Amino acid sequence: MSFSIKQKVYQEVIKELQRYIERNNLNPGDKLPSERELSERLNAGRSSVREALRALELIGLVETRHGEGTYLREYRSFQTVELLSSFILRQDNMKDDLTFTKKIVEKEAAKLAFARISVSDIQELKAILDVNSSNPLTKHRAFFKYLFEKTENLLLMKIWSLMDEFSHAVCVYHFEESFYNTLLKHYSERDYESIDPLFSGPSEGEQLRGIFSLDCF
Repeated sequence: MSFSIKQKVYQEVIKELQRYIERNNLNPGDKLPSERELSERLNAGRSSVREALRALELIGLVETRHGEGTYLREYRSFQTVELLSSFILRQDNMKDDLTFTKKIVEKEAAKLAFARISVSDIQELKAILDVNSSNPLTKHRAFFKYLFEKTENLLLMKIWSLMDEFSHAVCVYHFEESFYNTLLKHYSERDYESIDPLFSGPSEGEQLRGIFSLDCF
């Protein structure tokens, strides 16, 4: 029960902050009220206000300047905050949920890009793998960034970019070389049906054996 109450207060603080920003026409660089002021204005505990500000800072919407206060950074749709706020609260499940969801989005991007991948695209993706061979995380990000661009779905790419940025604060993963090469083989052979099983485990709920690495903090 206490968790549900905390979650409700926390989410309401984020919504009130959204309304405050819109009502006062704040722009990047503008200062937000102090924790004490926000607590009084929103009739919420300072701990809830602190958690809300921390959540916004984690995904890059605000920044804390020591000795100065909290300032608004580049304004983006607060739907993204609402999407991730539950993850931030549910510490026990956040890492698994975020990793699982990010993999689903990447799988859909790989499938959507299939019809638009040309021979030259495959060569470009191979070059990305070669250039970034010594840095698995950079390789994974560059490889999938290229695929998301090929989907021509800007919303999907923004969702993935947000999850990718946020996930690096809690959990990072990448596939082994064999995964990327196998996916490129499917593209080359025009084998669409094999893409889905490549992302799925040997059985439901299992991770990919031998081609998936996960590091959580």
